Amino acid sequence: MALRVLSWKTLFILGLCQVGRRTLVSAADNKEPPKKIAIIGGGIGGTAAAYFLRQEFGPVVKIEVFESGTVGGRLATENIGGYDYETGGSIIHSLNLHMKHFVDKLGLSPKPEIPSKLAIFDGNELTFEESDWYIVNVIRMLWRYGLNYIRMHMWVEGVLDKFMRIYQYQQFGYSFSSVERLLHAMGGDDFLSLVNHTLEEAMLAEGFSQVFLNDIVTPITRVNYGQTVRLHGFVGAVALAGAGSDLWAVDGGNKRVCSGLLYNSKAELIPARVTSITMKMRPSKTGPAGNFYEVNYVGESGAAHGMYDIVIVATPLHQGLSEINFSGFSPPIPSHFPGQYHKTVATLVHGLLNVSYLGVTEKPEEFFFSDVFTTDNKAVVIQSLSSLVPVHVPKDYSRTPASQSQVWKVFSSESLPQEELKKIFISWDSVSETPWLAYPSYSPPHRGTPPFILHDRLYYLNAIEWAASAMEMSAISARNVVLLAHHRWYQQTDKIDQEDLHTKIRSEL
Repeated sequence: MALRVLSWKTLFILGLCQVGRRTLVSAADNKEPPKKIAIIGGGIGGTAAAYFLRQEFGPVVKIEVFESGTVGGRLATENIGGYDYETGGSIIHSLNLHMKHFVDKLGLSPKPEIPSKLAIFDGNELTFEESDWYIVNVIRMLWRYGLNYIRMHMWVEGVLDKFMRIYQYQQFGYSFSSVERLLHAMGGDDFLSLVNHTLEEAMLAEGFSQVFLNDIVTPITRVNYGQTVRLHGFVGAVALAGAGSDLWAVDGGNKRVCSGLLYNSKAELIPARVTSITMKMRPSKTGPAGNFYEVNYVGESGAAHGMYDIVIVATPLHQGLSEINFSGFSPPIPSHFPGQYHKTVATLVHGLLNVSYLGVTEKPEEFFFSDVFTTDNKAVVIQSLSSLVPVHVPKDYSRTPASQSQVWKVFSSESLPQEELKKIFISWDSVSETPWLAYPSYSPPHRGTPPFILHDRLYYLNAIEWAASAMEMSAISARNVVLLAHHRWYQQTDKIDQEDLHTKIRSEL
C-alpha cells in the first residue's frame, strides 16, 4: 500500500504545481534571460528539454533544436500494409508522470488496450504459457517458484516507491549535478549499490532463486534491454517494472509526443547534423567579455554555425553514435565517453508464424500467444517475438490466431539470415529490418559515468542512460538539466544537490 499512497501524493503535488504554475524565472530579479539556446537531438529527451526550457526561461528566449534525422529519434514507426507499427520505444508505465503529463498537455490519448498473452521459449519448447485466468497464473508460479514471483513484484514496488521521489524534487525546482547525486536523492545508498552490482547479485542477495532468475527474470531483461541478469540492478528493476500489466502507449504512435512537445515549445527545428561545438569569447560594450558556444552544423544549404548562451546535448556522445567535436575547452571535453551501446535489431515480418519453431504441437488456429520471451540459451537466436497492434487501433480490432497472417516484431542481436526467417515463418509478404543502438551495454560497475555538466553552460542530457534508458528517464533528465541550466544561469545554487526535500514533504503531508 505504501507505493499507492505515495504515488497518489505525487500526482497531487504534480497537479498543484502544473495548475497556475509560476516559472522559476520570477525569482531572478536582475539578470536577463538567455537570448538563444541550442538543443542537439530531437528525440524524447531533446523535445522534452525544449518544452521545459520554455517553461523556465519564458517566451522571449529563442530555442533551436538540431535534428539530422526524424523527430522522435528512437521512437519510430514503420508502415506495413497501410498501418503504422512501433519499431522503437513502445511501452510506458502508469507511474511515468512526465509522459502522462505530456500526453494530457498535448491533447493526445492512450492507445486502446488489446488483451495479450505471454509465453516463454527455451529453444526447444514453451516453458511457461500464460493463462486467460490470473489465478491460474499465480498458482503455476507458486507451484514452480514458491514465493519468488510475488516477492519480485514487492521488490520492484519498493524500488518504484523510492523512484517516485524524483517528481517531488523536480516539482519543487530541485536539480542534481550528476547521475549519482540524482540516484542518491531517490534511493540513497541502495540505488548506488544497485548501479554497481548486477541484477543477479542484487536479487540473489534478496533471497531469489537462481532458477527463477534464469526462467523468468532473464527473459524480461532480454526483451527490454537485450541483455541478461548480469546488467546492473537499477536498470534491471526498470526492466521488471516494464514487464508489468499496467502499461500503455500513445494512440497514433509514441513519437507523437516528441512532435507535440516541439510544437508546444515554439522551438525552431533545424534539420542539420552538428559537427562541432566551440567555446568563443564575445566582447561586450557594457561589461566584461561574455562566453558563448558556437555550434557548427551541416544542413540542406551546406555548412553553417550559430552562437548560443546555453547548449544542451540530447544525443549519445559515444562511439558509433556521435561525430561532434568539442574545441576551445579547458579541461578538454571528450567527443566519446567510455562504454558502448548495445545493438538490437528489430525485424518486422508480415507473415504466417511457424508455431512448430516454438515446439508447439497444437494447431496454429489454437495459438493465441502474442508475446514470446526467450531464456538465455545459445540455441535461441531471437530475444523475443511479438504480434504487433497498429499504433492507431482500427475499430473492432481483435487479435487473430497464428493461422492468419499478421505483423510480428522479432528482436535479435544480429540481422536474421533468410535460413532463420524460414524456420520462424512459413511465409511472409514483407520483411523490414531496423538496427538500433538502443541502450547502453550495462556491465557493472560502470566507470566514468558521463556528467550532466560538460562546461559552464553546456549540458549532457543522455548521461542518464547509464542509469537506465527509457522514455521517462529521458524526460526526467530533460527536466533536471533544464533546472540545472536555470539555476546556474541565475546563480540559484541552493536549488542544486539538496537531498532532504522528501523528508520535509512527508512530514508536511
